[in-house]
Amino acid sequence: MGILLLIAAQVLPAQNAYLPLGRNEEIVRHTWYTLSYSEKDEQAEWVFYVLRPSMITGAAERDDKFRSDPRVPSGSATLTDYRGSGYDRGHLCPAADMSFSPDALSETFYLSNMSPQDPGFNRGLWKRLEEQVRSWARSSDSLYIVTGGLLTRPMGSIGPGRVTIPALYYKIILDPQPRNPRILAFLMPNAKSSEPLAIFAVTADSVESLTGIDFFPGLPDSVESRLESECRPELWFGKGGR
Repeated sequence: MGILLLIAAQVLPAQNAYLPLGRNEEIVRHTWYTLSYSEKDEQAEWVFYVLRPSMITGAAERDDKFRSDPRVPSGSATLTDYRGSGYDRGHLCPAADMSFSPDALSETFYLSNMSPQDPGFNRGLWKRLEEQVRSWARSSDSLYIVTGGLLTRPMGSIGPGRVTIPALYYKIILDPQPRNPRILAFLMPNAKSSEPLAIFAVTADSVESLTGIDFFPGLPDSVESRLESECRPELWFGKGGR
């Protein structure tokens, strides 16, 4: 585990090594998160960031200034695409994860960080998962997170830019603690649900198969292979945890 200890100690520098390898090459780097933009879907195929306890204890206030992303070379989705669609502009990197800084919080409102989500999902199940991840972050040195919509399983599109509506969303969390690293992945339908979060836990390998994305390539191969083939929600929720 010596190599993993070295990786865990590298926080910001490790981001480049940990960036997922996906189907697209339009990589957009913001100060606190990085995404891979899919032009044909007008949204990110993945968003990656590191979450630390200090990042979720700030008092920055949301300004809800949703806007196009000037860093997307091909042009991102626009407000017109979502207007009147019936879908929420669902955050991939959550605003509340960046409450430590007004600038970091503001960056989460770029439309490149949004995906069309059913209101019941965005304000319910997805919100519960975001809150749970922040709870885990409070007791960890850092969590490495990748999230996005399953663009290979669309259920239509919205707006003149034809923004893809994913039928499913994923979130994968790596806790790179040196002695007992762990990964937990979720795959959730874009619909209202009151089911417990743990019901939606899957292996990271299964999400890789569906998305064609290689998550956490910076892990040593033997560690990556073991962790990504496991689905052990009890390591996160506790025995009987939901």
